[in-house]
Parts: sequence; C-alpha cells; structure tokens
Amino acid sequence: MKLLILTGKFGMGHFSASRSLSRQIQDDFTQAQVEVTDFFEYAVPDYSHSIYEAFSLLVSKGSSVYNVYYRMTEKGGGELPLLLEWYLLEKMEALLAQRRPDAVIATLPLCAQLVSLYKERSGSNLPLITCITDISTHREWISPGTDCYLVGLELVREGLVAQGVPREKILVSGIPVRPEFRRIHREQSRKDRKELLIMGGGLGLLPRSESFYRQLDALPRVHTTVITGSNQKAYDRLHGRYGNIDVIGYTDQVHQYMAQADLILSKPGGITLFETICSELPLLAFSPFLQQEINNSRLLDRYQIGRVLDRNQRECLEQIRQMLSDPGALERMRENIRRLKAQFDCRLVGLALRQLVPAAC
Repeated sequence: MKLLILTGKFGMGHFSASRSLSRQIQDDFTQAQVEVTDFFEYAVPDYSHSIYEAFSLLVSKGSSVYNVYYRMTEKGGGELPLLLEWYLLEKMEALLAQRRPDAVIATLPLCAQLVSLYKERSGSNLPLITCITDISTHREWISPGTDCYLVGLELVREGLVAQGVPREKILVSGIPVRPEFRRIHREQSRKDRKELLIMGGGLGLLPRSESFYRQLDALPRVHTTVITGSNQKAYDRLHGRYGNIDVIGYTDQVHQYMAQADLILSKPGGITLFETICSELPLLAFSPFLQQEINNSRLLDRYQIGRVLDRNQRECLEQIRQMLSDPGALERMRENIRRLKAQFDCRLVGLALRQLVPAAC
C-alpha cells in the first residue's frame, strides 16, 4: 500500500499531524509505504519559504485581517483565482502521476480541494481522506471528492453533518499526535512544588514582558519550564536568568515535559490541544488571536478542561497561582479530560484505510 500525505507548513500543526499520521499508519501497516509531502515545497520550490514567512508575519502582526478573511469564507467562498487554481491543479496532477499512491490523506484544506478537483475532472476514483487538524467545521475543509473525514471530536462530526456531509463519511479519530503522547504515564508531581510548563507553539510565540517572568519566578513552590521552540530571541533573553525557570529551545521530548507538568500555558492550536488531552494535562491558553485558536479555546470552558488567560498581566499571574494552588480543581479538570478522550479512537484511521484501499486488506 502506497500512501501520500499532503500538507503544508502554515504554522507547524498541519505538518506535525502529517508526521504523526505517518508513524501511526506505519505502526499499523508494517508493509505500507507512506510519504509526507509539503505540497508548496513541491509546487513552488523557489517561493515556498517566502510564502511561509509571509504567513508567519501575517498571523503575528496582522491577525485581525486574517480573521476577517477566515470568517468571510466560513460558510463558503474564498475560491482560488482561476489562473492560480489552474497552475496548482497542474502541479497536483504531476505529483499524483509521479507518486501513483493507492490513497491520499490531506491535512491541509487546499490539498484536499485540489485532489477533489483532480478527481472530478479526471474521473479518478483515488481514495481521498481529509484529516481536519482543528476543532473546525469551516467550509474550506469540505470537498465533494473526500471519501472520509477524520475529525477530533463528536461536535465536529455534528457540525459537518449539519452542512450536508454524510455521517457515515466522518470518523471521530482525534487530531493525530505522536504515539508518545498516547502512551504517557502521568507522573505524580513533587509534594514540595508544582510543575508549570509554558510553550509558544510552532512559531515560538511567548510573552515578552520581563516582569511576567520575574513574578512567575517568584511564585512560591512553583518550578517552570519554558520551551521556546524556534524562537531563538526568546531563548537568548530568558535562558539562565531565573532561578526557578528552566528554558529549553527546540526539543522532540515535549511528551516527557507534559508527563511531568501539573499545568501548561500554551497557544490553543489543534495539535497542542490534543497533546494536552492525551497527556491529561489541564491547559491555560494564552488569549488567542487567530480565529481557529479562538474556536479551539472555547472547548476549555465547554468541557471544563482548562481556561483562557486574562490579557491583563496581573490577572494572568493570579490565574496561574490560583490553579496551581488548587489540586482539587486540577484533578476535576483531569477527570473531564479523561471523559473527553473517550470520544475519539485513533484506531479508526486503520479502519478507514481498510475500507477504502484494497491494498490495505
């Protein structure tokens, strides 16, 4: 069985989900050939880096503009200009002809749309699985050529059904995370202190205020680990400056830090949200500014598995202190997370492949 997973690096969520899916499938189907391809690196190799840099600038400096566009296209519209659609479709056709996969999994809406359009125009019956990497029912994810949708939670399935997607096409498999997160053994926190973990997501977005870290460092019986990721400036600014704060750059051991933490502060991206759910770790979300993350953050209140931080620094620090000093509240959140985990089953990915791809049987 040859599988092609198509994605892009707008943030790292889509790409991270693709790699996690690849590992999961190869664990389930040991003879499978699974390739993860960044479609933009394939289609526009000379410009993909600039495209991703422009996107990073947009979400960090112009999120309000992005959100307006996202909301305008939520119920439809936002089609590609005809010339660009023609060019990208031509590249997609070339890629599929080169790789000749038995099935395609798309973790980026545009990839699903292009494969769907290819199937419509060519008459191909190539199986297409669309993996939705946020708690989203945005129209961009819905395409007529998709044979199966993998979604994070039951409420996403209900939202897609309300928009006309047949229920039998939708599997609640959770948003894909690395297998290490599904195997986490939650460690008992030290009796003499609480462990706080702070992450800035794939773009390394973290609080800038020095006074925030000084006051955090002064919290009694609290040890903090900050993972700065790709944000080298934040690493240089924070590393070695505080007695109760450890600063880590890029690491592939995030699951170990989550296993040791009592509470995490992070962006509410789809991947991070499901990593914390699999880790049974309550989440304090930095006040989100991208519409997808605003949607994701609503889960924290809906299911009582975390909270959104106040924008006011003083109130933010008070929320952190209150949560870490209330073990009963943390345990109630962990119990709510365990109930939420019962909604999804990552093994459904294998079921979808066996149903759609004869070579998988």
